[in-house]
Amino acid sequence: MSMVGIFLTYRAAGALKVAKFEFLTETHWEPDAHNFGIAGVLLGTVLVGLTAVFLAVPLALGTALYISEYAPPSLQRPLISAVDLMAAVPSVVFGLWGFFFLQGNVVGLSRWIATYFSWIPIFKVDGADPRNPLEGPTLYTSSTFIAGVVVALMITPLMCSIMREAFTQAPMGEREAAYALGSTRWGMIRTVVLPFGRGGIIGGTMLGLGRALGETIAVFMILAVVPGFQPHILQNGGSTVSSLIALRYGESSAFSISALMAAGLSLFLMTLVVNFIAASIVARSRSGAESQG
Repeated sequence: MSMVGIFLTYRAAGALKVAKFEFLTETHWEPDAHNFGIAGVLLGTVLVGLTAVFLAVPLALGTALYISEYAPPSLQRPLISAVDLMAAVPSVVFGLWGFFFLQGNVVGLSRWIATYFSWIPIFKVDGADPRNPLEGPTLYTSSTFIAGVVVALMITPLMCSIMREAFTQAPMGEREAAYALGSTRWGMIRTVVLPFGRGGIIGGTMLGLGRALGETIAVFMILAVVPGFQPHILQNGGSTVSSLIALRYGESSAFSISALMAAGLSLFLMTLVVNFIAASIVARSRSGAESQG
């Protein structure tokens, strides 16, 4: 990991010397004109990641609780295997599924959200007219929201596995004590399992966020890359750091490659911080579970 960081820093040094602090505040991407920065793509990266986590957390949490607490023993192993198999599906398959199937079927939801919640700035769609029934779907396709939905399904198995492992380590004595006091199964889960698995929930969520921030192929296939500032998640267009690198790398000059390496360095540092915090939380929750057991 240190070698990766050193390599990226060395290759990015030329561009960072030219851009200086404006590298974090500029939204345009014209490295050959010495006018470039990652403010726009960094915002897009965060929006895709947060959208994915917002959708994935309830799904992963509900699935983990069902497998660990509600599913009969005969179903638990097949369900665990199904979740693990979902985690093994390549990114490009999720990208193809999202582009050819999900995108056309989720446009109606995007239009509905934009119609009734456009007073929230993040859900506003420029140029959209909800009173026009003939309005085409192109305003809502290839959006940050659609990319976030696809990435959410990609990170759900990872989050679910971590949460389920934390829930299964809840002390049996405290479970039985809750039942002995007259608690229902949900009451036991709410007072014993969820508090005990809090570290796993937080750590799994942050690990999922780290995976979502760095996702490349699926996002690149769905999102219409627009390097500028795009804060509206339902509107066509947007960008992430990884998709920008994938789009521009093959046609870049030597200085542009250095600028892309600088963008990659920023993504590397961001995901490193997120994953380090998540790993610390998960490790702390596991050590606490072992000491209580």
